[in-house]
Amino acid sequence: MRESKKILLVDDDPDIIEQLSLSLAEEGYVVTAAGSRAEAEEALLAGKPDLAILDLMMEEQDSGFVLCYECKKLFPNVPVIILTSVKAATGMSFAPESSEEQSWVKADSILDKPVRLERLKNEIHRLLVQAEAKQTA
Repeated sequence: MRESKKILLVDDDPDIIEQLSLSLAEEGYVVTAAGSRAEAEEALLAGKPDLAILDLMMEEQDSGFVLCYECKKLFPNVPVIILTSVKAATGMSFAPESSEEQSWVKADSILDKPVRLERLKNEIHRLLVQAEAKQTA
């Protein structure tokens, strides 16, 4: 039997934390939830997750980017998904397209909120398979 994958889930919305934690646990993932950037930083120092899901805007508008940078600095091979409500709030899509934008946005995937659970699960699976393939190569 394979070991359960560990997911760090960070969002300042307790409803999102509860909903996603339960759904991901039902899929067999071990979820560590954090409601702030500080809690997430503590969780990262406590142990390496297999994947991180980060809210973009929490205490600061760029909290998700900062956490993503810190996660990639500590664990370069850990896939990171950023969830953002920028599109819903402003009508503008936030997806780095140029190589310059991609160089400073370290996330492996950016998904707009509200995200369909099936879409999130598929993205998690894709990134974990991709990360596993890189490890064995």
